[in-house]
Amino acid sequence: MTKQALKQMIWLLCIAVALAACKEKTEIIEVVRSIKTFTVSKQEAEKIFKFAGIVAAVDSSGLSFQVGGQVASVNVDIGDRVTKGQVLAVLDPEPYQLEVNEIQAELARARDNVTKTKSEYERQKRIFEEGAGAQRFVEVSEYEYKAARSAIEFQIARLDQVKRNLRKTKLLSPYDGAIAWRAVQPNEEVRIGQKVFEINATGKMEVQLAIPETTVDLILIDDPTKVTFPTLPGETVQGRISYIGAAAVKANAFPVKVELSDPNEKVLPGMTAEANLVVKAENQKPGFIVPFQALLPAPEANQGFAFVYDRQTSTVKKTAVRSRGSEGKEIIIYEGLAAGDMIAAAGVSFLADGMKVNLLKQ
Repeated sequence: MTKQALKQMIWLLCIAVALAACKEKTEIIEVVRSIKTFTVSKQEAEKIFKFAGIVAAVDSSGLSFQVGGQVASVNVDIGDRVTKGQVLAVLDPEPYQLEVNEIQAELARARDNVTKTKSEYERQKRIFEEGAGAQRFVEVSEYEYKAARSAIEFQIARLDQVKRNLRKTKLLSPYDGAIAWRAVQPNEEVRIGQKVFEINATGKMEVQLAIPETTVDLILIDDPTKVTFPTLPGETVQGRISYIGAAAVKANAFPVKVELSDPNEKVLPGMTAEANLVVKAENQKPGFIVPFQALLPAPEANQGFAFVYDRQTSTVKKTAVRSRGSEGKEIIIYEGLAAGDMIAAAGVSFLADGMKVNLLKQ
């Protein structure tokens, strides 16, 4: 065999081997991912939501003087307990007392003038009736008498006003309570209406909460509530929902107030509290609560995808769902799932429709 023929034979052999290799099927390695699952179930017959809040007095007032002046004395401080009618602070009464004295003197002069003008009017009237006087003198004296009487009425009204102002130099407590805030010192000048104290009424207390929009429409006025206090271990006070705000105040949270029933003296305004709101089944909206991590987000609001496990094929199905809102680390699904569905509980971004999976032991 010549060298040329040998080269041709080797070349043909290489081509045959290459063609044979091309005919072999490429082996595909199927990835099977392991997942944790969550079983979709109906909502509980009764659910408890816990929210932190601040204790506040039901009746709380800012106090101010109704007259201005220099502060003569301050009789209470923050934290002091006070009774209704107790004097909290006093303004220097001297300017108002001087005004009272001045108007009393003017009133005395006005009364003397009434006596004089009345006597003159009666004299002119008698002379006229005897035929010895003129009608015009009677009319003038009558006018002066009436003007003097009007002056008395005016001075009496002035005196009543300045006496009221004198009484207002004492700032009184409107009810039994405790001083929560103070912003006044002796010898300080204060204006009319300037807030100098804040007082919390003794007795009724409430817890002020901020409830998310997904929960606020599940609660009702007069729903019972249990309240605990981090600084008072073991202390539990019964309460009821007394107020639900009609508009959100911040971060889609609505103001809610829980009135406390017979709190003891250890519960004070400003303390942190935790309210346990009980939502019964008849108040809950239909839907399923699932972990946030079980949902693959969609571009549209309140939509997403869950991966439902198929027991027969050991695969997951990418299922479109609709959500209504969130509760902490959970989200409410109202469309796309059914009770009993097993869904991937986490790692959904690594899953695909129809992918085979292994279930991890719970």
